[in-house]
Amino acid sequence: MAKEETKKTETVEAPATATAQATAPAQPQAQPQPDPMALSIGDLKGLQSIIDIASARGSFRAAEMAGVGTLYNKLTTFLEKVAPAEGQPGAQPTVDAPKEK
Repeated sequence: MAKEETKKTETVEAPATATAQATAPAQPQAQPQPDPMALSIGDLKGLQSIIDIASARGSFRAAEMAGVGTLYNKLTTFLEKVAPAEGQPGAQPTVDAPKEK
């Protein structure tokens, strides 16, 4: 009588419950709070008004006027590029600062 050799193969199966940790936290993430020190477009418009009013009142010396004017022109150009054009949906109306007489 010949002995039949039986080959046993072992299989390894994953457990029924997953052991991997979840990548998302259990609690929903809150929206990040905006930085209170960040500059906004409104802040830059306010700065533009301040420069305009200060120059009208003579707050700058003659030697400083070129630097102030250059900065004012850069700021104005930047605001024209990033600010929404008036008349477009969702555009905020702009308010001019009162001029001194």
